[in-house]
Amino acid sequence: MKDELIREECGERLDDLQCDGLYLIQNPDKFCFGIDAVLLSNFVKVKKDGYAVDLCTGSGIVPILLSTKTKAKKITGIEIQSDIADMASRSVSYNKLDEKIDIINDDISNALKYIKHSCVDTVCVNPPYMKDMAAIKNPDLPLAIARHELLTDLESVINIANKLLKENGRFFMIHRPSRLSEIFASMKQNRIEPKRIRFIHSYIDSKANLVLIEGLKGSGVWLDVEPPLAVYKEKNVYTDEVLKIYGR
Repeated sequence: MKDELIREECGERLDDLQCDGLYLIQNPDKFCFGIDAVLLSNFVKVKKDGYAVDLCTGSGIVPILLSTKTKAKKITGIEIQSDIADMASRSVSYNKLDEKIDIINDDISNALKYIKHSCVDTVCVNPPYMKDMAAIKNPDLPLAIARHELLTDLESVINIANKLLKENGRFFMIHRPSRLSEIFASMKQNRIEPKRIRFIHSYIDSKANLVLIEGLKGSGVWLDVEPPLAVYKEKNVYTDEVLKIYGR
């Protein structure tokens, strides 16, 4: 019965997440999750029996990992691309998580059609990083939509997060360090105070290429900068911490 959820004739495959027996349906011709999604899911905190929403959820990797990494009671993923959202929904069903996770196929700007204002404990997002559209040859490709701000942008992501979050609700994001000033400005404009950041480096002596951010809605001003995380200790060899995050 489970195998019927995977459409191999369309190029889909079933990937073992090596985490509590969880699997994910993916299609390499569309978009496969990267280490940024794994790092985000490890950084996110959800209170016991809390409600979490993952914006721009893509394949549903973050909600599925959060189902075992946190004690959230309910997790919602929102994805605008119908075929990707359908694949995420089937992954949820494959893992028998339908009572805990639901996937909404819509623009994140319409989130309040499905979720009450100010009722969410945690909002997380791995959004499109890039503003530059000049290099995009086909803006309809799922990969372009996932990486470039074609269907949403930074301001929209943080604005809807603010509307969904309860007072003192937590916001988590992974993004590029080059846009950190924009991110902080938008968070503050939306009453989400940056509280914790951690820079991600390919190697410990290289520049940071990602940053994990935690914010708290309606909080006072203070910020913790955690020790940096290096992904590789040498070429194609993960550091011990990354291996631990992957559960290996």
